Amino acid sequence: MATKKKTTPKKKQEDVVKPIVKWAGGKRKLLSDIFVRVPPSIGTYYEPFFGGGAVFFSLVNRGLKFQHAVLNDMNVDLMGTYRTIQSPTGVEDLISLLQTYPHTREFYNHLRMIIPTTLRSETVRAARFLYLNKTGFNGLYRVNRKGEFNVPFGKYANPTICDVEATMRVHKALQGVELTSVDFESCTAPAKAGDFVYFDPPYLPISPTSSFTAYTASGFPLHDHKRLATSFYDLAERGVGVVLSNSTAGVVRKLFAEPPAIIDEVQAPRAINSKGDKRGLIGELLIRCQTPHEAQAAQAV
Repeated sequence: MATKKKTTPKKKQEDVVKPIVKWAGGKRKLLSDIFVRVPPSIGTYYEPFFGGGAVFFSLVNRGLKFQHAVLNDMNVDLMGTYRTIQSPTGVEDLISLLQTYPHTREFYNHLRMIIPTTLRSETVRAARFLYLNKTGFNGLYRVNRKGEFNVPFGKYANPTICDVEATMRVHKALQGVELTSVDFESCTAPAKAGDFVYFDPPYLPISPTSSFTAYTASGFPLHDHKRLATSFYDLAERGVGVVLSNSTAGVVRKLFAEPPAIIDEVQAPRAINSKGDKRGLIGELLIRCQTPHEAQAAQAV
């Protein structure tokens, strides 16, 4: 008699954790493709380009077993916001403050012109970040070379500036998690065999005319992608599980052309573009390292 396949019990709707920030390149539409490449049990989970956190929060929802998690992003305002939400007093103060913010172009432009580093309160900085994220054009986060936020006011009739229940679910999911804002190499330096890293860097443009969002003033140029490829292979050699996503640019395929890298192309919807006719399915690459079994099979051929 056939045995029934074990399934992970679904969380109740009120317990499901979802991203609370809009983030270009979010992975909600690629979760099933990513999950089949994630081992069922992990020592420490690393996500050096955290962004909106769709992958981590979905792993939590699915009950993935990991001993520890390190979530990182070079966007210091983003990670400062998560640290505020992680704090019991911080999240309460943040919610209270956001509930006083009006949805007007004048208030938006006022907050946009403020330099975050001039704000002494982490709670106020987090509130500014979330407000601009929820009310700015298309949910973009873009800064110029001076680090100035330069996204115009969005055309939303009644945006949800503060989803209290969703924010509290994120607060709960972040308990015991290490939140950092360092270079990806520093973030993953402690990783060892049995750990797992998911890399989701700013994508390389597939053509010179491709749109490219600057999440930080320094950006993420080609030499950083080359460093990332070196880090991928170093981690794989140390026995760390790795999955990396990127565009289908030819240079990406070249960077990961050698074993133990395995490249798969998947289709993902492009949700953020200034022109509606430019939205739709687009190819993306998911790159993982071979398992020991696959490596042995490849050597036997």
